[in-house]
Amino acid sequence: MQLVVARIGRAHGIKGEVTVEVRTDEPELRLAPGAVLATDPASAGPLTIETGRVHSGRLLLRFEGVRDRNAAEALRNTLLIADVDPDELPEEEDEYYDHQLIDLDVVTADGTEVGRITEISHLPTQDLFVVERPDGREVYVPFVAEIVTEIDLEEQRAVIDPPPGLIDDRAEIASSRDEDAGA
Repeated sequence: MQLVVARIGRAHGIKGEVTVEVRTDEPELRLAPGAVLATDPASAGPLTIETGRVHSGRLLLRFEGVRDRNAAEALRNTLLIADVDPDELPEEEDEYYDHQLIDLDVVTADGTEVGRITEISHLPTQDLFVVERPDGREVYVPFVAEIVTEIDLEEQRAVIDPPPGLIDDRAEIASSRDEDAGA
């Protein structure tokens, strides 16, 4: 199975380093020196990571054969793709790889359909599920224990207990406010 693990950003300095937007829970494993990654577009790779370091909170990578700013800048917006064994599991019991969560159905505890996870957004403070609603809209669900109460990989679903306003339609919220104001 192939997974997008990062997107190349701007060139950094003049010696071929690039910033990367990490899209994996395990950058130390997937983006380590020596890792060979496929690319999208495919014409940019494969790329072999030569060095990696953190600078001002950003991961910087240098690839074999990329020696100057121009070559680094030519890679901008390229997606880095790793081959991952689909049976590989994280070390911790309550941890999941993104590929295990993508396409899970999202339901509330009472079984109400919310949508389907289309993406995991890894932010500095927490991860978010990007959930596509049946009507095509997207909602963002923080991946925290207080809200995501169960992940059932066998049933292919995530059960959530959303706070008011997280997934409710704006019209429903306005309607309930009008009812409260009139009471």
